[in-house]
Parts: sequence; structure tokens; C-alpha cells
Amino acid sequence: MARSQIYLGFGLLVLLFVSAVADDVVVLTEDNFEKEVGQDRGALVEFYAPWCGHCKKLAPEYEKLGASFKKAKSVLIGKVDCDEHKSICSKYGVSGYPTIQWFTKGSLEPKKYEGARTAEALAEFVNNEGGTNVKIASIPSNVVVLTPDNFDEIVLDENKDVLVEFYAPWCGHCKSLAPTYEKVAAVFKQEEGVVIANVDADKHRDLGEKYGVSGFPTLKFFPKNNKAGEDYDGGRDLDDFVSFINEKAGISRDSKGQLTSKAGIVESLDALVKEFVAASDDEKKAILSKIEEEAAKLKGSSVRYGQIYSKLAKNYMAKGSDYASKEVERLERMLSKAISPAKADEFTLKRNILSSFASS
Repeated sequence: MARSQIYLGFGLLVLLFVSAVADDVVVLTEDNFEKEVGQDRGALVEFYAPWCGHCKKLAPEYEKLGASFKKAKSVLIGKVDCDEHKSICSKYGVSGYPTIQWFTKGSLEPKKYEGARTAEALAEFVNNEGGTNVKIASIPSNVVVLTPDNFDEIVLDENKDVLVEFYAPWCGHCKSLAPTYEKVAAVFKQEEGVVIANVDADKHRDLGEKYGVSGFPTLKFFPKNNKAGEDYDGGRDLDDFVSFINEKAGISRDSKGQLTSKAGIVESLDALVKEFVAASDDEKKAILSKIEEEAAKLKGSSVRYGQIYSKLAKNYMAKGSDYASKEVERLERMLSKAISPAKADEFTLKRNILSSFASS
């Protein structure tokens, strides 16, 4: 199965699609509802409640719809949290969740949507009502699809930390988890040593049985040092997954997939940097050797960090004590520009480590 065919269905489009998804479906409130709806474009509005199971099942389809209609200026795809904005939902006769209503351009008199709750069916309705011709976008997924043919090659790779969701296509909880799980995959897309994967354990039952799967979804983590796998029993919000992977894989990314200010920092090397900066020129050579020795002991993703520490220490010796602060300023300017995710990672790691030299 190709990645674009995975049931999860929406994900990252090169740069930070995670945050873009939230913008594709317009969040409507008591303050902005009549400014957005009933104006110069038609509007499809979902009235939902955060605790509603059917709303959670609809979420990935509705977000896919929002992403597809994002550039259609004559149509708005919006949603209202009825727990938070009860007066709006009461005004429009909402008595169950989710309720989906269509508002014609220039009108606040809604027409209830009664059709199927798939992105394709919703798009057909909106196209008919709004006079558009939008097709549902096929958005690539960052979740790696596992089968019996590639499971061992990917999951048992001792150079990878792998999180696996064992799911069934008919499982409601799996569908609810799908949007969050896709965002997790997007967060760690740049990490070569981290894989976020799933397997249809209803179709490939032997794999589910092999790993003791008795319900869906079941999440198991296969770290580099334990390919027997271990159960993931943490929370199922994005931040829960991100914290777990960061801790287990020894990395530091935020929920948008960007490296944090802690990324790349190695405590033992930071301690040597303090000695290095405070030392005389003659003493610096000896401490540089210690930095290189300590860096050589590192493993996994930390190997790269050690190499940066060693290189920056050499540059510091060659270019003088103001090198670090000037280079940090230059990197900050570069990071404020539109650059690729790979370059952003490279500059962030270098800036973080250089800050140790500049502040010591």
C-alpha cells in the first residue's frame, strides 16, 4: 500500500502542515460567527462537542475537507465548540453532535446536512451548494505503513526507535487517534532514528498475535535496545507522545516538530566548555583534547552533537572569544528566515551549542 493510500489520510505537506491543519477549518466563536458566516461566501459549519465520540470520528474527514477547500475563496469550512459557545448552538437548533449545517452566501438561515460523513460526500454537497468544483486533496502521510513483508526490516532495526500502532480499520478509537498519530509522525519526520508506524492488525492478524495484541488500538514501542517491544501506556494527546519519544530517543522537539533550545546539549560536554572558555590559551589545547575524548564516547544521535562541540571549540580557538556571540547572532538571523526543515535543525543545534560557549 502506498503512503498516500493509508487510512489516516492527512499529514504534513513539507513544512509544518500540523499547524496548517488547524487553520484550514475556521474556528467560530460568539465573537466572530456573524463576521464569518452569512457574509460574502457560503459556509459549512460543524457544531460539535469535544467529548463527542462521533465528532472525533468525523474529525479527520472534516479536516481533510477544510484542507481541500482552503483556497476556495467563495466557501468557508468552519466549526463551533458547543460546550464553549452554547448560545450559538442553541440559536441554530443544535440538539445533537455533530450537527452540520450549510449557510448560503448572505444568509444566516441554515440548511441541515443529512448526507454521509466522509470528506468526499461533504465535498460533493459543498460543491453543489456553493457552485465550486473542489476535489479532496490526496495528502501524503508520514506514518510508515507496516506489512508482514517489511515489519522486521523496519521495526527490528537496531538503529531506529520505532512506535507502532496496531489498528483495525473499523475501530472507532483508532479513527479518533488517527489525526493525533499523524501529527506525531509529522513532529519526528526529520529524525532519521525515529519511526512512527502502524499496521492493520485485523488484516495481518499473525503480527497482532505475535505481539499479544488483544484490542485496538494497541501501541508498542520498539527502542534501539529492546526489539522485543514494550507497551505504550502513556496519554494519547500530541504532547504526551512527543514527550515520550523525546525522552526515549534522547532528542528534544516541540509539538510543531521544531528543535527546542535544549536540543544538542550534552551536560558532560557543557561542563568542559565552561573550563575551556575560562582557561588560558595554553590550557585550552588540553581541554580541547578532553572535549574530543568525551565526544568520542557518545552514541546514537549524540554522536552528531559531540562533533559539533569539537568543531566549535576549534573555531573558538582560531577566531577568538567573540566568535561564539557573533555566530549566535548570525544563526538567529538565519533562523528567522524561510529555510528548509533540515537547515533549521542544523542551525538550531549549532546555535544551542554555541550559546554554551557564549554564556560561559
